Amino acid sequence: MNVSSDAQVPTAAADLPAMISYMLPMAHKPSRYLCTPPPGAPELNWKLGEARVTMHDGRARLAGLSLDRHGFVMMQAPTAVTDFYDQNQVERNYYPEAEQLVRNVTSAQKVVVFDYNCRSGSKEDRQRTGVFPPARFVHADYTPRSAPQRVRDLLPAAEADARLDGRYAFVNVWRPIKGPIENDTLSLCDAQSVATDDLVATDLIYSDRQGEFYNVTFNANHRWYYFRHLQTDEVLVFMNFDSRQKKVVPHVAFEDATAAPNAPPRESIEVRAIAFF
Repeated sequence: MNVSSDAQVPTAAADLPAMISYMLPMAHKPSRYLCTPPPGAPELNWKLGEARVTMHDGRARLAGLSLDRHGFVMMQAPTAVTDFYDQNQVERNYYPEAEQLVRNVTSAQKVVVFDYNCRSGSKEDRQRTGVFPPARFVHADYTPRSAPQRVRDLLPAAEADARLDGRYAFVNVWRPIKGPIENDTLSLCDAQSVATDDLVATDLIYSDRQGEFYNVTFNANHRWYYFRHLQTDEVLVFMNFDSRQKKVVPHVAFEDATAAPNAPPRESIEVRAIAFF
């Protein structure tokens, strides 16, 4: 696949062309093993193809972006955490910060912060700390099957039943660990530009359970946004799943062709939360 998209958004000075990887259409359900696959089975069974898209400058359009319409916002959010590679600091100090942030942004009645990932573009950092690389294929983290299951995993049965009868949303809080971010920048797709048929439920197979996330196929209507040179006191807050509005924000790291050859590797942390309304 070598296709292009120029979905209609007024241009801004810092808009960029970029190549990103989508899943190629396939006849059967895609899957990935996060454990040892059975003999003869591949670790994953789908293929990716590149598409040329325009990354629209989110900073130039900040006032017009909203969580309710686009599915994401960028905002200032200072933190007291001094070491995001320290699990105790993250869980003791950053989880409460993220919980309050999501509560303020969404006006949710209850917020449960339940997970986080650190990512680094440096192979040496990944070997030293065990963190993940930036995700360089378009995806979204939860589906109508895996989202309610995660709620049941995290809450007592009676509360889960009650909460699942109401509206709930999976929300990510993404922050640079070191700034500014110059490459492998996280880009976010306007939820309004995503069609249901673009989202492909994909099995995640563990040794003891099975999850599901969305791969995404190319659609020329997709509108992509990025926020240039994000700093450590700035965060992206975006929807991964919304039970009532069916809002999903595909996302992907992209290579910035304007970055300096010696740009430092991206380091970031993403916290996952569930907002109950």
